[in-house]
Amino acid sequence: QVQLMESGGGLVQPGGSLRLSCAASGSIFSRVTMGWYRQAPGKQREFLAHITSGGSTNYADSVKGRFTISRDNAKNTVYLQMNSLKSEDTAVYYCKAETLPWPTWGQGTQVTVYS
Repeated sequence: QVQLMESGGGLVQPGGSLRLSCAASGSIFSRVTMGWYRQAPGKQREFLAHITSGGSTNYADSVKGRFTISRDNAKNTVYLQMNSLKSEDTAVYYCKAETLPWPTWGQGTQVTVYS
């Protein structure tokens, strides 16, 4: 069983950067696809990026070129580097592990972009 803990959220001005981390417990981390999602107030949770066990990545159009997902299997951690942040990036950010029989979610970390 995998447990996930996000960190790194906070307050940032437009144009700024943050790096989110998601630490996973359990021995299967290196074998599962990991993803980042976010949910803004009053909106549905949306996909941002994922990275496979082999390191292949995919991004939502809304963050392509600004956000970068990476993983360190030795540290059981997945990262989301967020650059050129905009006010519309304000949301709770969640990581997700594609575990079976159902995915595992973290508790979320708040990112607020303010001017």
